[in-house]
Amino acid sequence: MSAVPALVPATPPAEAIVSVRGVTKVYPGGVEALSGITLDFPRGQLTTLLGPSGCGKTTLLKIIAGLVPATSGTVEVAGRTVAGPGPERAFVFQDFALLPWASVLRNVAFGLELRGVPRSEREAVAERFVAQVGLKGFEKRYPHELSGGMRQRVGLARALAVDADVLLMDEPFSAVDEQTRRKFQEDLLGLVATHNKTFIFVTHSIEEAVYVSDRVVLLSRRPSRVSAIIEPDIARDIAPERIRRHPVYLDTVEEIWQALRQYLD
Repeated sequence: MSAVPALVPATPPAEAIVSVRGVTKVYPGGVEALSGITLDFPRGQLTTLLGPSGCGKTTLLKIIAGLVPATSGTVEVAGRTVAGPGPERAFVFQDFALLPWASVLRNVAFGLELRGVPRSEREAVAERFVAQVGLKGFEKRYPHELSGGMRQRVGLARALAVDADVLLMDEPFSAVDEQTRRKFQEDLLGLVATHNKTFIFVTHSIEEAVYVSDRVVLLSRRPSRVSAIIEPDIARDIAPERIRRHPVYLDTVEEIWQALRQYLD
């Protein structure tokens, strides 16, 4: 059995689609959220940002998305400098961010609608992803008619429908119950395996991070820096329920907890 990876910075991956270089973010009033963050995100993998509450995980995600400007440093996606939102990136929000007046189908097709894709084409794409996230038969429903878990599935389907290279997910499962959250985690493993996308995932849960991730980036207390990169050595071809009982999973969860508990003292 492979040993649990040591909590030391890993060698940057050779094939990175997202490159963060020396990113610092200082908010008005002098609050420094991020300090000189340098990271590479490999194509086709899921990387989780994990750290103490308020350490700047969501800030970094929004800088990569082009929703928030960095104070200094740069972000490149596929070799192009990020200066704002772009079609190669899609964001899955924590609070669903659905259009309340639009049906499930139109919500999922909305990004394609903004790009000028003809109605018949965008609805065909939307129908495919609605089915893929388990909502076939709900195409004509409205957000207020759906459970929290179903609304989050709509948000995920919308992000997938635009065929972005990079999916940015800000605690997407935090607003649902534990049973739904576990099912979402299993579904996410399937999406990572099926789609050649790069997922950047923010969570507060150590267990969730180890379960879904190819790589876990530990961030320090604010002003946040990269303190370690962990690559859980868990085969992803085993049954999803076995991962949570895998000795490497259990040991890695404990190892990360020991690394993060210093920030609670």
